[in-house]
Amino acid sequence: MKPLIHRLLYAVSACILLTVSTTASAQRMAVKTNLLSDLTTTINLGVEASLAPRWSLDISGNYNAWDFNDYRKQKQWMVQPEARFWFCESFNGHFLALHAIGGEFNMADPFFPFSLNKELKDYRYEGWMYGAGIGYGYHWILSPRWSIEAEIGVGYVGTTHEQYECIRCGALLAEGCSNRFSITKLAVSLVFMIF
Repeated sequence: MKPLIHRLLYAVSACILLTVSTTASAQRMAVKTNLLSDLTTTINLGVEASLAPRWSLDISGNYNAWDFNDYRKQKQWMVQPEARFWFCESFNGHFLALHAIGGEFNMADPFFPFSLNKELKDYRYEGWMYGAGIGYGYHWILSPRWSIEAEIGVGYVGTTHEQYECIRCGALLAEGCSNRFSITKLAVSLVFMIF
């Protein structure tokens, strides 16, 4: 698994460096955190750069490595690159987005405000996730450096996973995959403009 993670981190780093080098003249770059992910104890960071007056590239990553009381578990890492088309100008107002998802998970009875999969309450699932979706969002400018952004996205999510007997036991019950239409992004982000 480590070589795959290293390759993925290398690819994300290369994308960020390419974005920084191609947008230095535009002087429009931001870092952000999704406050909804923060509420689930998931560390997250996003970088967004303007590519043209009405286009930007956003790359975000999430990481959660914690075990909780009562054998709850929502360990995961995920990378989500996203291309955005802004109706007015980059980092201002309405936007449409096209994003991809990739990552790994190990979950049992997670702290989600609503569960899309009731089986997470009784079983533990471990595996890989991948997908793509479209999103809509809005960016509110609070000051020259600070903003708030909200986005919702829907699309395809696939997983290859192993199902374990219960949330604290290690007995493997089944292996499989799932393909479903789902929420692919839900974010209320605090944004800081670097340039």
